[in-house]
Amino acid sequence: MVISTAAAAGMAVTALGMVLTPGPNMMYLVSRSISQGRMAGWISLAGTGVGFVVYLAMANLGLAVVFAAVPWLYIGFKAAGAAYLAYLAWQALRPGGRGLFEPRELARDPAGKLFRMGMVTNLLNPKAAIMYVALIPQFVDPALGHVTAQGFTLGGLQIVVSLTVNASIVLAAGSVAKLVGRRPAWAAWQRRITGTLLGCVALLLAWEVPARARI
Repeated sequence: MVISTAAAAGMAVTALGMVLTPGPNMMYLVSRSISQGRMAGWISLAGTGVGFVVYLAMANLGLAVVFAAVPWLYIGFKAAGAAYLAYLAWQALRPGGRGLFEPRELARDPAGKLFRMGMVTNLLNPKAAIMYVALIPQFVDPALGHVTAQGFTLGGLQIVVSLTVNASIVLAAGSVAKLVGRRPAWAAWQRRITGTLLGCVALLLAWEVPARARI
């Protein structure tokens, strides 16, 4: 086996925890699915998937080495990501803020732009960078050999879990938005929960900002 059963299970649980925590990817996919329909959500999700593949290739071909050689780049990336997640948390928690599933007016973008924005949103997602640079290597066992193959396998498992969960979110976004729209109290609680989770992730990421990349 390229990876152990324990490593596969650990990777799947970690990926599930990461994707279920609100972040830039979820915010973008939900907003597009609600404002422009499921097809827009699917196209955006395809772009997100390509972003994961780019990270997968880069991580296994030396991204961690680059971050280790230029520590300020990695630290700056995490700092910017923490600030962005804190901004998203404030947007949800501030008076008059909007929740994740509350409808909003957005310009209708063509398919090409939806795909590109899905990819770029994921490439600039600090959670994705940390997943591939810091978390996935923890499940690689050098004793099994084929370290690069293990990295690609673990990354592929993460992509499957993430895209499966995000596909469910795209499917459910419209229905959840209608349900929340009929119950204002639910919308308020959903906004508070989303904002709190985003704020917690921002704080955790800020705590890890000084740590350098390891190879």
